[in-house]
Amino acid sequence: MDDNNNEKKKESVKLEEHEHVEHQDEIPPELEALLHTDPRKGLNATEIAERQTTFGMNELPERKTNPFLKFLRYFTGPMSYLIEMACILSALVSDWLDFGLILALLLVNAGIGYGEERKAESALAALRQTLALKTRCWRDGKLQEIDVRELVPGDVIVLRIGDIIPADARLLGLGVNGEQSEAELQIDQSALTGESLPVTKAKDSTVYSSSIVKQGQQLAVVTKTGTQTFIGRAANLIAITAEQGHFQKVINKIANVLVVTTVLLVGIVLAYQLIKYRGTPQGDWKVVIKNCLVLTVAAIPVGLPTVMSVTMAVGAKQLSKKKVIVKRLTAIEELASVSVLCSDKTGTLTLNELTFDEPYLAPGYTSDDILLYSYLAAEPGANDPIEAAVRRAAETTLEVLQKREDMHSVPGYKVTAFQPFNPVTKMTQATILDLKTDQHFRVAKGAPQVIIELVGGNDDAVNAVNALARRGLRALGVAKSVPNDPEKFELVGMISLLDPPRTDSAETIRDCNAMGVEVKMITGDQHIIAKEVAGRMGMSRVILDANHLVDPTKSEDEVTEHCKRADGFAQVIPEHKYRVVELLQNKGLLVGMTGDGVNDAPALKKADVGIAVSGCTDAARSAADIVLLAPGLSTIIDGIRVSRSIFQRLRSYALYRITSTIHFLLFMFVVTLVEDWNMPAILLIMICVLNDAATLVISVDNTQISTKPDKWRIGQLLTLSTILSIFLAALSFGHFYVARDIFHVTPYELNSIMYLHISSAPHFTIFSTRLPGFWWENMPHWIFFVCVIGTQILALFFSVYGVFGEAHEVAPCGWYWGLAVLGISFVYFMILDVVKVYVLRVWSFGLTATLCPTPNRKAKLATRIQETKEKEHSDKLWNKLALHVVAHELEFGLRQ
Repeated sequence: MDDNNNEKKKESVKLEEHEHVEHQDEIPPELEALLHTDPRKGLNATEIAERQTTFGMNELPERKTNPFLKFLRYFTGPMSYLIEMACILSALVSDWLDFGLILALLLVNAGIGYGEERKAESALAALRQTLALKTRCWRDGKLQEIDVRELVPGDVIVLRIGDIIPADARLLGLGVNGEQSEAELQIDQSALTGESLPVTKAKDSTVYSSSIVKQGQQLAVVTKTGTQTFIGRAANLIAITAEQGHFQKVINKIANVLVVTTVLLVGIVLAYQLIKYRGTPQGDWKVVIKNCLVLTVAAIPVGLPTVMSVTMAVGAKQLSKKKVIVKRLTAIEELASVSVLCSDKTGTLTLNELTFDEPYLAPGYTSDDILLYSYLAAEPGANDPIEAAVRRAAETTLEVLQKREDMHSVPGYKVTAFQPFNPVTKMTQATILDLKTDQHFRVAKGAPQVIIELVGGNDDAVNAVNALARRGLRALGVAKSVPNDPEKFELVGMISLLDPPRTDSAETIRDCNAMGVEVKMITGDQHIIAKEVAGRMGMSRVILDANHLVDPTKSEDEVTEHCKRADGFAQVIPEHKYRVVELLQNKGLLVGMTGDGVNDAPALKKADVGIAVSGCTDAARSAADIVLLAPGLSTIIDGIRVSRSIFQRLRSYALYRITSTIHFLLFMFVVTLVEDWNMPAILLIMICVLNDAATLVISVDNTQISTKPDKWRIGQLLTLSTILSIFLAALSFGHFYVARDIFHVTPYELNSIMYLHISSAPHFTIFSTRLPGFWWENMPHWIFFVCVIGTQILALFFSVYGVFGEAHEVAPCGWYWGLAVLGISFVYFMILDVVKVYVLRVWSFGLTATLCPTPNRKAKLATRIQETKEKEHSDKLWNKLALHVVAHELEFGLRQ
């Protein structure tokens, strides 16, 4: 009866023991037929040639783009086309000043974009570099060393300790010379699958390309090569990822609105002047085109990409001081908008090394006892992570080991006999001489079920092992022989081992949540391990198995909802990580992804912001947009804060530039058609150059950091810009008619007055647009303030003294007019500031969709209403799923 109970207990322990979950690839029957190669002979030359023709070389294909064509791509897009057309027209009418200015801006913008892209193009190259260069292979009955790229399915290769596995392969259970071998391999595949521990591979197991042999030696037959391997699929996912980022889409939307507005209004002015002045010198097509050209150049924000790029470049320098290296400038803006941060577990949230955790102790023994006996039974020089964890814990905890002089012995003890780990017995044994008592005793260390059987069974130990297994902790049993009977053992306890969270991970997650960023843990490790680590970091334990992502019984909407609500996924492969990011993006969320391994590279590339953490592989570093130099995720908090301050500067400039552009077009369009008044070309160019040059220093301005992820809200941006531009246009008409009709200034004086007004009034609004609240809530940086005021003082001198002269239709307006115009413009921005604050308070997307009901906005509004109605229903479904997970855990625990 007791024997039966013991068998049940042992079986229970076996069921609960931590085991690696094999990611087995399906082998098609036609490929399987090619894999039964004679391991003593290998393939012959004919077979190799045929298979290389069928399967190709064992390498990742390189997709190259002509650098010149890549550079030309930066001259495409609505704004670029319009600027290029203006550049051509200025050459046709011999306006070389405008031609040089426009061409310079085009080249600067293209150069910045091209340079940034080149920095982030090495993802596939780095993946190729992770492959081994040479391998030993049986061919034509000889053991040869060949290039890895020449391998084909069916090749028989030798795998030894330290080797990088050159292709996906199946272990044959044979030694190098074809003899039978029961030795298992220890394979480190953490960079591919995210598993925190080396995995044990026996005969018929699959080993993956680019993983590393940590222990053992065997022959293996190649099953898959090139793009069909585990790492090859990851490379393909990187290659198919879309390149256009969120920031570029936003800039394109803004540019489209401004370009369409400019073309429409300038086109009307062009047609009007050609018709009205037909047959006169003013109606000559060159004169009319030159007038409209200057108007176009002054209206189009040609400096918009440059100012934003410079702002982000300065931000990148600030981030580098925080040990956050930015590879793609636009990633700074996108990081500020990220609302979901998907993080790899192993090596990112955890230390990626086994650590001694709270042990189970038999009565009469302490933690020091179990560490000492485990250390005495440790295999000298063994390259095993479990042994290394035990040795590390003992050496840092036990005083007797810290004070020893001989690092190869334990004071007071001598190992007289040692039996290394045997895969059959699954334990290590050592015979120890206690130098104080001059008595021998034995220590056994190994798999829990084996040690429990060795001591004759122990109900408490069985329950303890099962409890540890449910928490994902690796258990290791330790037993010691009883005094005077070296064949009889008693239990010392069960060591528990875990790859623990980094000390700063829990705090980082809390900080992210406080900033409105949800953290999801995405790991290739086991489900139970992921839940245990999540709990230790203060996350909810609703971690789903990766099968939820490909469950055929669930609709795409249900899978997406589960993905959005879960705190993470376990047992994922690269395709799963990629799909998580894709599903969240389809939901309209901006997603950040962190990782360090080859398995993370596709998701890093797919994410809006890919973040490679410290100690990452070359593949991860190349696929990422941002690289963290400090260990862990804590530096990402600094990155988010800095990126949000940069975002506020970018949005401030965009709001100011759109407002000033719409104001300029609106005023010039009306005044040209109604009053036939044109501003001299030299004055328009000075407005364009001086004002954009001054706003470059917005990159050092003070900002208010948002407590939530930032969004552009294009509808809000354009609505507010239009309202502010209407108020500015009203002031412009007031200046124009008051100066001309009430004070009767000369036409040339009017030009000076209106130049100073159009230069200063919109420019001062940047003091308002720089933050959503009232302007005095966050004062501008003194450098920014001095530069903006300085340019307008310069414009004041140009107007007061008529610097450009009557040859350019400019006359001095005097200090009275100059100071009055400048003073009114400065006070007026404070009035506009109040308008801005109240517009932002009442604005909503629903209001915009109602006032300007475009088909797209109406559809979007209807979708939002429907989503609101469905939210309660989805909440109920999710609560049911969460309760099901918890109930399953409770039921499992009660059964045990």
